[in-house]
Amino acid sequence: MTRHPIGSLSLAALLLLSLHGCTHDLLQVTDPDIIPDVNTPSGALALKNGVILRLEQVTAGLGGNGPDNLFIYGGLLADEWRSGDTFVQRNDMDQRLFDPTNTFLAGPLRALNRVRVESRTAIDKLRAYTPTPVSNIGLMFALTAFVDNLAGEYYCNGIPLSFPNPDGTFSYGDPVSDDSMFALAVATADSALANRAGSDSIRVRQLASIVKARALVNRGQFAAAAAAVADDVTTRFRYNATYSTNAGQNEIWNLNTSIKRYSMGDNEGGNGLPFATATDPRIPRKIGGRVFDSATQLTAILQGIWGRFSPVAIATGVEARLIEAEAALKAGDATTWLTKLNQLRGDAALLPTPVDTSYRPVRGTTLASLADPVLDTARVSLLFSERAFWMFSTGHRLGDLRRLVRQYARPIESVYPTGSYVKGGLYGTAVSLPIPLDEQNNPQFKQCTDRNP
Repeated sequence: MTRHPIGSLSLAALLLLSLHGCTHDLLQVTDPDIIPDVNTPSGALALKNGVILRLEQVTAGLGGNGPDNLFIYGGLLADEWRSGDTFVQRNDMDQRLFDPTNTFLAGPLRALNRVRVESRTAIDKLRAYTPTPVSNIGLMFALTAFVDNLAGEYYCNGIPLSFPNPDGTFSYGDPVSDDSMFALAVATADSALANRAGSDSIRVRQLASIVKARALVNRGQFAAAAAAVADDVTTRFRYNATYSTNAGQNEIWNLNTSIKRYSMGDNEGGNGLPFATATDPRIPRKIGGRVFDSATQLTAILQGIWGRFSPVAIATGVEARLIEAEAALKAGDATTWLTKLNQLRGDAALLPTPVDTSYRPVRGTTLASLADPVLDTARVSLLFSERAFWMFSTGHRLGDLRRLVRQYARPIESVYPTGSYVKGGLYGTAVSLPIPLDEQNNPQFKQCTDRNP
């Protein structure tokens, strides 16, 4: 978290306020983003709704002060997306260049921290002014756990956690390791599970259970992760981040389908998965001509999962079953592992409906059952491929690439895109996002205690 000094625009606003008695009534408008009094039941509920909006921004909406959110920007560093843009900030991330001065980094981290900080305030006010249903409090804990885990998956070791104090001062946080972020996510998800009573209890319980299991997987605690979702999460469960004319549009649709600044990845850098050419019904797609950067020899491959205001599932029952499958594989039970993968593939209701008939494959295309590849290394590759196609561009792929290196001992250059980059030069060495340069306002900050996966 950073502080911003009062600039010339802010000073002008203060001067305008001092001249209030001389201004015309037409200039006196109510700011719809300001909550008049948070110390009321309606104010507490407004804070809760604000946290939900912040969560939508950091996942697939406007990521802070710019259009790039973590779901799509992380997919750019991984192999889900390619930069078809003229902005160097996107090209550098696509090329795996580790650059803390990249100005597109600040918005997503700021949006992520807003969820964490504003949830803390919302929980206090909900408890004080509208303690029922308790599930509202549980939801705030669950969304906090979600972004804590996401921070650990996306950023290098040394994530600063800072908080504003009630008296207006600031508590600057020391750098926190990725594993500590995962441990924090587990503990916060447990707080969500302890505060789930009420009308929304079932949804909050399933969301919190998935987030907890995801963080446990990141810590290598596979059996505990499977146990966390075994009884509580139904396969067809979805927790959606939603979009609208008021809440903002789905920026995955905007940046890819609408303005073609991003193109779907396809065997990127030799190691990337064939997201486009696989013609998989989990990712309907079509060819959309040239990308925004007309100088680049890159075809625009457009996703057909989401339209302008389509919701994006940030946690699903499919993920729960995939976590159980990985736990079975880790335990040496390849039969259960394969059965769980094929049960998902056999459920047509889990497949997306393309946004229109121009996308292929069409809805109704079935997924054939998988055969056991026998070798353990091939089984792991198949598992992570299934995860990538089921959870395309929902914030999982970058964390999975890091896990393939960290937990499965695969060389970095056999996992991430590598070799010659399409816009010139070679791929870099980034395996995670750096902490933005803005964080240097924090006296406790150190840029990446290490850059390990």
